[in-house]
Amino acid sequence: MSEAKSPHPGHEQHLCHLSETGYLEQFPEAWRELVRKGRYLCRSCGRVAANKESLCVPELL
Repeated sequence: MSEAKSPHPGHEQHLCHLSETGYLEQFPEAWRELVRKGRYLCRSCGRVAANKESLCVPELL
């Protein structure tokens, strides 16, 4: 069975990927740290994060 490829570099650390893997349910406090004091909006999924590295298509709010 082949391993799924990431759509782009760093995607494994993006909120959309983390959400799909159950990260929010498993690590709610760590998720809060990623989104607390959100400064960036993802133009792809609409999530907000403190760091642009946590989003696929970040835009400064």
